[in-house]
Amino acid sequence: MNKIKEILRLRYECNLSNRQIAACLNIAHSTVSQHLSRFKSSGLTWPLNDTHHENQISQALFEGRSPSKNKVMPDFTLCYQELKRKGMTKALLWEEYCHQYQEQAYGYTQFCELYRRWLKTQKRSMRQRHQAGDKLFIDYCGPTIAIMNPDTGECRQAQIFVATLGASNYTYVEASESQGLEHFLMAHVNAFNHFGGTPNLLVPDNLKSAVIKADRYEPTLNESYRKLAHHYGIAVMPARPYKPKDKAKAENAVLIVERWIMMRLRHQVFHTLAELNQAIRGLMHDLNQREMKQLGISRHALFNKIDQPALKTLPSQPYVYIDIKRAKVAPDYHIQYKKHFYSVPHPLVGQQVELEATHQIVRIYHKGNIVAQHPTSQKEYGLSTVHEHMPSNHQYQSWTPERFIRWAQTIGPAVGEVTSLLLKRPKHAEQAFRSCFGLLSLAKKHSDARLEQACRDALVAEKPYLNFVKNLLQNHREGTLSRQSPDTPNLNHTNVRGSNYYH
Repeated sequence: MNKIKEILRLRYECNLSNRQIAACLNIAHSTVSQHLSRFKSSGLTWPLNDTHHENQISQALFEGRSPSKNKVMPDFTLCYQELKRKGMTKALLWEEYCHQYQEQAYGYTQFCELYRRWLKTQKRSMRQRHQAGDKLFIDYCGPTIAIMNPDTGECRQAQIFVATLGASNYTYVEASESQGLEHFLMAHVNAFNHFGGTPNLLVPDNLKSAVIKADRYEPTLNESYRKLAHHYGIAVMPARPYKPKDKAKAENAVLIVERWIMMRLRHQVFHTLAELNQAIRGLMHDLNQREMKQLGISRHALFNKIDQPALKTLPSQPYVYIDIKRAKVAPDYHIQYKKHFYSVPHPLVGQQVELEATHQIVRIYHKGNIVAQHPTSQKEYGLSTVHEHMPSNHQYQSWTPERFIRWAQTIGPAVGEVTSLLLKRPKHAEQAFRSCFGLLSLAKKHSDARLEQACRDALVAEKPYLNFVKNLLQNHREGTLSRQSPDTPNLNHTNVRGSNYYH
């Protein structure tokens, strides 16, 4: 409005041409010509009276023209509600509007323009004020970055985690395997370690790893996320559903990360997640060191100045993610966790157990009591089996030849020797294991001494077999073959030939 008055002053008081006025005010000369033409047709005269308010001048020049005097303004509030219906269009609403008002209706182009202006006036946005060290806004970027396996050529997509502090806009960026619960929580832990402290409040989006049930007033947090917040002594207040302005800082940070970091990495090929995160860290450092145009200071400098001193101290022990699952013990007395099988005591077959797993150890509970624990294994479809968890008739399958020989030698050297010979005979090791179990179990029924004597007889007879030893013990004939035979007497007989006979 001030420029309109200045155009009129330069024209009627200074007698400047349209182009001279445009040069003075740094506007197009066509704009000057249009304003002067509207002023002439408005009925106003220069100099303007003191009673003319700026709104009156604007109405006289723009809204008071004859083509629109008899037009009826559409009910845009009703139009806004109708456009929420599936399949509704502005064209249909305009046709209904024209049918109702006919000659007094605006054209379709003007109708859309007026609706656009009206809609813009309905939007209200309250400026948020962020205290130092108070809020940390959490979100994921929409685009992902590919990680290619150099051996197979298989690609997996890495998710980009973004966390930004409200007061300083200091931003942390990390590539994760997924948006799953474990990766989501450990990204928080890494962010806290990077900041060197924790904020008072976390403001995440409503992804399932954070919120089980979204609600405008009382959202239900994921139990593991609640435990993380309790460990660090912070609160969680998820953004309201469909209210992106609740986390406007995160939305803006995500946009900057996509443009400043992800677009710079679009031509690079990454083979590991660590390699990708190393590239991200370098660009993240540059992003936080850049000067923000509106504030004239970098995010890093502002973080050191206001946010870092206000952050809470990290606890002495970092948060350790514990994955809690329920499982039913299979007939093979194992439960499955992340494509690996862990054993439990065989009497629990068919029972429900609870599993607590970290990246180092897996603990299994039954009715609150720990019944098994194993080192966490990343081997897919592998077995972690404790020998004592197996039934007695299955235990031989987990034995080794060395273990059988050690057991046999505790009974006696002859038993050890027969066991060694049994282990060498079959083509398959499990066949020998059964024979060894059968041999060594004879000591429980017949005693160690009798088994040792029977094995000596088997070695003398050169028949180190399980059935031979078993028959000796069952018939109480052990020791008959290994006794010293009496000396042969000297016989003098005409039919007996001496050694000199053979030359």
